[in-house]
Amino acid sequence: MSTPVLTARADYAGLAARLATRAATLAVAHATVRLLAARGDDRRWRRAGLVWPLFAKG
Repeated sequence: MSTPVLTARADYAGLAARLATRAATLAVAHATVRLLAARGDDRRWRRAGLVWPLFAKG
């Protein structure tokens, strides 16, 4: 009895695009938090988009 061979196909271009999008989202949130921190603005802790930038609303 032979075991079936598993083949995997990876979409590296799609993966790279998704990772780049996530990195850009994180970079914007990080820069915004740093700007608000420099101003002494504590609202940065109440903005969900800055606390959890990779999670969508809904």
